[in-house]
Amino acid sequence: MERLMENWRSLKPSQRRAEFFALTRPMAEELFSRVSVLDRVELLEDLPDSEIRSWLRFLPPDDAADFIQQFRKEKHHDLLELLDEQTKHGVIGLLAYAEDAAGGLMNPDYIRLRPDMTVMESIQYIRAQPRTRVIYYAYVLDAYKVLLGVLSIREILLQPAEKLIKEIMHKDFTSVHEHLPSEDVALVFARNNKLMAVPVLDDAGVMKGIVTHDDIASLVQRETTEDIQKIGGMEALDAPYFNVGFLDLIKKRAGWLTILFLGEMLTATAMGYFEGEIAKAIVLALFVPLIISSGGNSGSQASTLIIRSLALQEIRLRDWWRVLFREIATGLALGAILGSIGLVRIVLWQQWSPMYGEHYILVALTVAFSLIGVVLWGTISGSMLPFILRSAGFDPATASAPFVATLVDVTGLIIYFTIGSLILSGTLL
Repeated sequence: MERLMENWRSLKPSQRRAEFFALTRPMAEELFSRVSVLDRVELLEDLPDSEIRSWLRFLPPDDAADFIQQFRKEKHHDLLELLDEQTKHGVIGLLAYAEDAAGGLMNPDYIRLRPDMTVMESIQYIRAQPRTRVIYYAYVLDAYKVLLGVLSIREILLQPAEKLIKEIMHKDFTSVHEHLPSEDVALVFARNNKLMAVPVLDDAGVMKGIVTHDDIASLVQRETTEDIQKIGGMEALDAPYFNVGFLDLIKKRAGWLTILFLGEMLTATAMGYFEGEIAKAIVLALFVPLIISSGGNSGSQASTLIIRSLALQEIRLRDWWRVLFREIATGLALGAILGSIGLVRIVLWQQWSPMYGEHYILVALTVAFSLIGVVLWGTISGSMLPFILRSAGFDPATASAPFVATLVDVTGLIIYFTIGSLILSGTLL
């Protein structure tokens, strides 16, 4: 079975189904619990309802809700009817929440204790729970299901049998609101890395369920994948690479690629505007790739740093001005480093192979100052675009490296030839 899991990503859908249904039921259940929700849908979607019922009832309520959400809404009722009444009620409650909120991630099955129970009674109650129930912590609720305290199972086992739960429970606990965005739930786990699960509460403190570290791990993997794909300049794929149809793959990539191509056409327009300068000083054209790539690279670095920091809430929208001043200083320093290297390279190369003409010092200064200006502009653009997009309600990951590079390519040419016109006026120009 481990070999099958290792090769799972490389198998075609038909091969996966064949391998899966060739397993014994216990091994198939283990594999089914480890694969993604999209893989589960792929395995079961063509089966008759009687077989889907067997596997759907195997899933905990939160996973069952995730499974059902992958189908169009007209199919939800039919799938819900395959569940037993108790699970069906819980899944309907989960489907009412937004998929990217704590309520949409939570599992409504958890260990509930009364404050007046003894430790011995609690242990007997826990032992009687179904194997499928998540057992990390026990949650102490009052008659109205308001959360009073939390205990780990280990703590219960180590206490004297006659002790009351209310005497040993922790009243200071970490919880999340049912409508808290999933990204913020992930941050709660990141800041409390020893947590295995966290309770989900409503406005009145009534407990609705728990979110486990497993739920968050799969969520973080999915959202990180989407962000990386967006940063690469494309729409996020909603399925594994080999499961995406060829036409869908083209659609996901063609949109942004076309926009970026049209943007790069402005580079040709900018080059045409400075055609006269290029004709008089052909040497300037030699450094165009150097100038625009340096600006694009600095912009990509800045945008990637800020997008990640915004996602982790290391910086907030109100910090834009602090980021701006910091990136201005950084851009000037980085530009000075690259400009110095460019200047030294031109001067030394001229001594070995005189290809830059008698005014090579002015050409070197043009390249050096242009690099400072372009890298500075790239850094500012790359760091501020995520703030602009976030404040407008868009995903900052849309400020992708290719988008920033395209923007800086066009403006970088303007900066380069403007500085060249100032420095080389009266000599080459």
